[in-house]
Amino acid sequence: MTGYSVGRGISDITGEPADAGMLGYGKAEQRSDGIHTRLRARAFVFEYGTDRLLLVVCEIPLIFDSICNAVLARLATRFGDRYTAANTMITATHTHCGPGGYSHHYTYNATTNGYRAKTFDAIVDGAVKAVERADADLSLTTLTLSRTELHNASVNRSRVAFDRNPLHDKTFFPEANDPQVTVLAMEREDAAVGAITWFATHNTSMTNTNTLISSDNKGYASYHWERLTENVDYLRDHTPSFISAFAQTNSGDMSPNLNLKPGSGPTDDEVRNTRIIGLRQFDAATKALTEQTAAVVGGLDSRTLYVTLSGYEVAPEFTGDGKAHRTGPPIPGAAAIAGASADGDGFAGFSENGNPLFDRVSRHLIYRLSGSLADSHAPKGLVAPAGSINKVVPMIIERVPVQLFRIGQLYLIGIPGEVTIVAGLRLRRTVAAIVGAELADVLVAGYSNGYIHYVTTPEEYEAQRYEGGSTMFGKWELPALQQIAAQLATAMRDGVAVDHGDPAPDLSGRKRRGPAQAPADEALSGHDFGDQLTAPAGRYVAGDRVVSTFVGAYPNNDLRRGDTYLEVQQQTEAGWARIADDGDFATTYRWKRRGKAGSVVEVAWRIPDDAAAGTYRLRYHGDARDAAGQLSPFTGTSNTFGIE
Repeated sequence: MTGYSVGRGISDITGEPADAGMLGYGKAEQRSDGIHTRLRARAFVFEYGTDRLLLVVCEIPLIFDSICNAVLARLATRFGDRYTAANTMITATHTHCGPGGYSHHYTYNATTNGYRAKTFDAIVDGAVKAVERADADLSLTTLTLSRTELHNASVNRSRVAFDRNPLHDKTFFPEANDPQVTVLAMEREDAAVGAITWFATHNTSMTNTNTLISSDNKGYASYHWERLTENVDYLRDHTPSFISAFAQTNSGDMSPNLNLKPGSGPTDDEVRNTRIIGLRQFDAATKALTEQTAAVVGGLDSRTLYVTLSGYEVAPEFTGDGKAHRTGPPIPGAAAIAGASADGDGFAGFSENGNPLFDRVSRHLIYRLSGSLADSHAPKGLVAPAGSINKVVPMIIERVPVQLFRIGQLYLIGIPGEVTIVAGLRLRRTVAAIVGAELADVLVAGYSNGYIHYVTTPEEYEAQRYEGGSTMFGKWELPALQQIAAQLATAMRDGVAVDHGDPAPDLSGRKRRGPAQAPADEALSGHDFGDQLTAPAGRYVAGDRVVSTFVGAYPNNDLRRGDTYLEVQQQTEAGWARIADDGDFATTYRWKRRGKAGSVVEVAWRIPDDAAAGTYRLRYHGDARDAAGQLSPFTGTSNTFGIE
């Protein structure tokens, strides 16, 4: 063995910019109408001897089994058994401003205007493309592991629940947040070629009133590092010299909204906050590279188990009370419907501070009639028996994968849910004690391979805040996951294979209701597609916002994946050169319906401080669809303007 080989790949996974309900906040009125930043999948292949691991970090709200199954099936067609459920981890950054509708479980398509086949395909196609590029990029690479702390990019949004934990847990997090930043860095011939950074904060700097697709704070951190390292043109069909992913860990109760109000903290501007919280993660990651850096040694390993979490028997050594217990069927609590107030309220009539009707009915009727439900779910105010509904209509997945990855001394516990920091601490302690690792080298990789909502400690669960109400399988869910993690860790330590079992049934063949077909495009009266409606002013300075509007077409006609809806161009001696597109933080692309079949598109650019003086113009690229379904591409160009 000569060391590690690593391959890196990146690809566009942006879904529908129009009419798609965004996933994360669960607000049906939050429907996409444009793009602030495109969404990317970043894939990393690790090879050591004959062992291989694949980690894919996707800038989307959630990972579902629908995405995992489709990606793995495509990879099997392309690569055979090189990438399977046993050695592949697909995880989400959990932006709440990405188009949804890509699940095969109805719960997650209820507010997205149905199943969105185009968004599903964009995610799968892009993730597979990123893996193909990573596989082709495989080369000898030096890996280092670095750590530091970041104290001003997260706050505990559920302190009442956190404070119920025992003292030995709370004292581990004296500020009630998890400040650890972990960076897995990659070098070739003394040049940095990639990094994966784990830090616990929600990707919710953008609020539930934003309707532009956004990769949020973690996406900005990735974008900034990649653009700083190289003037990356994401639209070229290649792998750039440096790829940076900012991945999630146990961020279940961690909010970036430092003032504990949506869009507030450190400023009252959600766009500025997205950039600031992203920059703080970037700064911490680059700082970590100068502190506590160690070579990664020891090879690769992985274990995966598919487990049915409903009715799972948990042994006394994991429950905390010395007794065996069983998890319950998946049932949301009334507090879950209330939402997390620091990041965005849920539905009217529900509260994180108690829901008398549901609490009373559950306590005085349901729990009295069913001792097993009382043991597994009390004191949750039960709302809907998702487990029973699953027998007729698939609402919430019950059988999910739990993973353990080893990259040298780094261990990643792949959990298909949102894990609070103390729940994460207990999972990490469980694994670290068995494999003999330093606790700091064991991380929870949340939002991986599926979605079961939240994972709280039994003590936090008792508080029945948003996170506890969203712990679908009840009070003993975390102990069950600890027991499973212990099984994986023991097998890995002992070099024993595990029978990973069968995954949940594949639901891809079921018919799904999607959005109605959009009408054929019509240009506004007296105009052609691409005509400029409003022009920029003649002169601008850095910091100004340049805007032009055009006669447009329906954006979903062609998602322009790997392409762009807009360009900012500068006049040079060689001609017009593109300096920004719809993947840049400084640009926005917004679509509005005009009449029944007309469209108006706004292209905007906030001029960066380092913009060179000169002559510029904005361009818009669209695709009009006629009644026969034929697409006709067109381009609109603004008047020129100067920057002084």
